[in-house]
Amino acid sequence: MLAIKNISKEFKDIKAVDNLSFHVSEGEIVGLLGENGAGKTTTLRMISTMLKPTKGTIEVNGYDVIREPSKVRGEIGILFGGDVGLYDRLSARENIEYFGRLYGMTQEKINKKMEELIKDLGMEEYIDRKAGKFSRGMKQKVSIARSIIHSPKVMLFDEPSTGLDVSATRIIHEFILKCKNENKIILLSSHSMTEVEKLCDRIIIIQKGRLIEEGTIEQLKKKYDNYNLEEVFIKLIGGNVHE
Repeated sequence: MLAIKNISKEFKDIKAVDNLSFHVSEGEIVGLLGENGAGKTTTLRMISTMLKPTKGTIEVNGYDVIREPSKVRGEIGILFGGDVGLYDRLSARENIEYFGRLYGMTQEKINKKMEELIKDLGMEEYIDRKAGKFSRGMKQKVSIARSIIHSPKVMLFDEPSTGLDVSATRIIHEFILKCKNENKIILLSSHSMTEVEKLCDRIIIIQKGRLIEEGTIEQLKKKYDNYNLEEVFIKLIGGNVHE
């Protein structure tokens, strides 16, 4: 389980995350929603040990992000949609292999997992080409493969389909659902309500770092008497949560 317990993150006079608590169970996709600046990416970065919480605790599969950061990093795969960060002079295969070695994997295990990911993400045609001239979608797939080569139990996706065309987006979505079927723990941040409705079992809505609503999509549509998720979201972030 991924358990976030009363976490806060402050940057000087700014409280980016404010006493936030939620959990994600095995085989579950939870959507983390909010406007730009709501604290979504900061939350993901704390879970991934890239940032240290000012207050509160985060447990990733039983490991504490502050006391056991190296063990936490071995449990998670993370993809930030706006930053693929590939080595342009290396091929797609070499980019992925490099991260496998960083995780201490043997070449045999890297090769076995590589073949699975090449097939799942449809990378057969360009796996041995240099990444520098790849399209946005191609780079995104390689970045995903690189981040999960070590078969992590917990998957963090921050805007995974940003800038992708329809066919690339569909492959990414199918891959995320495959992860769910493999009983992985998945936290997904997205601005696309279509993506959220297609993939998520539950959603967490935050504003100014605070949780303002949570539940299944159907529960929230029923609660706010509106079957348009985007309208429910707009109503909540507009400050009408108590109406």
